[in-house]
Amino acid sequence: MNELERRVCDAVDAGGLSRDLSALVRVRSVTGDEAEAQALMARLMAAAGLEVESWEVDLDALRGEPGFPGSEAARTRAVGLTGRLGQGERRIILCGHIDTVPEGSESWRHDPYGGVIADGAVHGRGSLDMKGGLVAALHALRAIRLSGVELAGEAVLQSVVSEEDGGLGAFAAIRRIGRADGALILEPTGLDVVCAQAGALTFTGTVLGKAAHAAARLEGISAIDRYLPIHERLHGLEAERNRGVAHPQMRELELPYPILVGRLSAGQWSSTVPDRLVFEGRIGVQLGESIEDARAALERAIGELCEIRFSGGQFASAETPQEHPIAQAALAAASDVRGTPASAIGVPWGADMRLYCAAGIPCVMCGPGRVELAHAVDEHVQIDQLVAAAQIAALFVLRSL
Repeated sequence: MNELERRVCDAVDAGGLSRDLSALVRVRSVTGDEAEAQALMARLMAAAGLEVESWEVDLDALRGEPGFPGSEAARTRAVGLTGRLGQGERRIILCGHIDTVPEGSESWRHDPYGGVIADGAVHGRGSLDMKGGLVAALHALRAIRLSGVELAGEAVLQSVVSEEDGGLGAFAAIRRIGRADGALILEPTGLDVVCAQAGALTFTGTVLGKAAHAAARLEGISAIDRYLPIHERLHGLEAERNRGVAHPQMRELELPYPILVGRLSAGQWSSTVPDRLVFEGRIGVQLGESIEDARAALERAIGELCEIRFSGGQFASAETPQEHPIAQAALAAASDVRGTPASAIGVPWGADMRLYCAAGIPCVMCGPGRVELAHAVDEHVQIDQLVAAAQIAALFVLRSL
């Protein structure tokens, strides 16, 4: 790092970053209901000295756009939000999503919407996934501005909704901004740099049987019994799709392309043979595989045994080569802040990264904390990771503009 870069990194305010994240966690923003959190984020952007733009997304028009990524949550509105710093032809994006999954039914150590700061961490739903990365990006730009740096281009922070159910917020933000030279998404990656992400498709299957009284079970056909071979075939398909993975960053993962059935519903009465079973699941999309081909693979495996419908978010895979200047800028920034070499990695989960890549904007991900705590009870993010992520994002912007 040179003297200017050190000055910018030193300007990242750990206390202010923690307090802003705590405030944002206290505003519940489950996917489909993010407007209040976006309003707070807009105020935080303005306080950091960014030029703020907020707009109502035209959902009907967006759903008719080619490449619309799908959605699951019911919603009547979506609020877009950007904060800008600097001017010039070159443009770099920092991005984070403000929506979260629900808090679940398990007991939490701290109130999931308390934004508690304790034990060197900020606790609560969304603290890690990914309001922490979003606020770190905000403080990266704040540190650049407070250091008096005149950027040779424009840095844009995009706070997006609906990532958890498909990415319509990022899809709208990309269309709003038009073009960019690169993007960094601050998803929780342990401060390594994600250059390859698998995709994911959600699906619903329906199995039919024949109802009968339990005392005359043999007169009926159990939809549950008919489902069991489907489950076995899904395990077989998963094994087949994870055999001989070629991409080096995906090959390092224990299970690059998981298949999961997450919900089952069958029967209406304990003494009636169930005549219908509905299961919902998720299939990983291989790197370089089209969504259509992933759908076809699932249909070939189980389509003769049930009715399959694809619904909700449809996450394609994506890659920015490790050798690309945007990836190299992120790797160098992460290595300098960490003091040890950062790794270029692949991840088995879908993200907004693929929407930027599809729009011709080279994109990588690097952010605070480990994804294993995302969606989990007692979600939290370490403050030292937040500070490091802000410093990495600041260096990434300085070196890319």
